[in-house]
Amino acid sequence: MPFGGYLASTGRFHVLLVALAGAIGCNIGSTLIYYIGAKGGRPFVETYGPQFFLTRRKVEKVERYFQRWGGVTILVARMMPLLPVVVSLPAGFARMNIWKFELYTFIGCFAWCALLTTLGYEFGLAWQSQSWVKEAIHWLDLALVCAVVLVVAYGVWGWWRGVAE
Repeated sequence: MPFGGYLASTGRFHVLLVALAGAIGCNIGSTLIYYIGAKGGRPFVETYGPQFFLTRRKVEKVERYFQRWGGVTILVARMMPLLPVVVSLPAGFARMNIWKFELYTFIGCFAWCALLTTLGYEFGLAWQSQSWVKEAIHWLDLALVCAVVLVVAYGVWGWWRGVAE
C-alpha cells in the first residue's frame, strides 16, 4: 500500500483507487479464510487443535464471543497489523453473518489501506522535494542489510555449532 501511494505521488495512480484496490483484495483474502473456517475449520481444530493448544472448550468460547462481539472485533482487528489474517478464521468457525463480516472487513481494510496509501503518498512527495529523505533512506537500507547479515550469520553459527557437537 505505501508503494502504491508513492506511485500515486508520481501521478501513475489515484490515491483513492489504490486504497480501494487494497480493501477489495483484503476482502477477497479474508472471505477465503472465513470459508475455510466455516466449512472445514471446526473438524480440523477438533482433530489437530490440541497440538496447537486449542481445546474444544476454547473453540466454543471463541464462537460465543464472535456471536456477541464479532462485528466490532472484525472492524477493530482490520485496522491493526497482522490481526486481519488471524481474525477471519474464528469468524468462520462461529459462522458470523457473512454480510456483516464483509461490511466490517471492508470498512476496516479500507481505513487501514487508506492510511498506508496516504503515508506512501506523503513519503513520495517528500522523496521528490526533500534531498535529506533520500540520504536517510540510504542509511536505513544499509542498517537493514547489516541486520540481515548479522541474523543470518548468527543462524549459521548456531547451526554449525549444533552440527559440530
